[in-house]
Amino acid sequence: MRRGGVCAVIQGLIFDMDGLLIDTEKYYFRYWMESAAEFGFSMKPRHALAIRSLCAKYAERYLKRELGADFDYHAVRARRRERIHEAVEQYGIQLKPGVMELLTYCRENGIRTAVATATPTENAEVHLMHVGLRDLFSVVVGGDSIENGKPAPDIYQKAASVLGRLPEECMALEDSPNGIIAAFSAGCHPVMVPDLTEPDEMLKPLLYAWVKTLKDVIPLIEAERRA
Repeated sequence: MRRGGVCAVIQGLIFDMDGLLIDTEKYYFRYWMESAAEFGFSMKPRHALAIRSLCAKYAERYLKRELGADFDYHAVRARRRERIHEAVEQYGIQLKPGVMELLTYCRENGIRTAVATATPTENAEVHLMHVGLRDLFSVVVGGDSIENGKPAPDIYQKAASVLGRLPEECMALEDSPNGIIAAFSAGCHPVMVPDLTEPDEMLKPLLYAWVKTLKDVIPLIEAERRA
């Protein structure tokens, strides 16, 4: 669905990774809760959803506020990483619908692409190589490469800069509220491709559009090019 706003001719696409390009957000969601339970904490689905794409310093504050000051964020997070690694080894990583269609379109039309993810750069590179996507992106900007992670705008500002584009020339593709806030604050044009949740009434005004799959982004770009 299209919201208001007119954007400049799109010169760059900046993608989140987990839950948008690859179907890994379900692992984060499940194993945050299960890992917390191993340490004696009752993390609810709303807690796991709230910290999607949220950088560590903000996520730690939030979880300590919600679950108690004794919540051992770093220990639980390390255990969550182990559980995700085990799941990936066992089940592999699947692409989200429409990934290849959109990336092929970008390559054929000279639109530069970047990944901007809360995942550390090295881990992101490994996941993208695992599914054969790494060579389709000009740059990967991980959460460890900027001072303030999502929902701050830093990662989208850096990704646009590395692409040699202004933020307003870039469409930012996200599945999570924290990512949308970061993209909007950076001056990009945020498009939500929902994974675990749909946009709520507070988030919708920040969106340039929201669509069902990444393939559905192509008509948005085409419409801007015709405008």
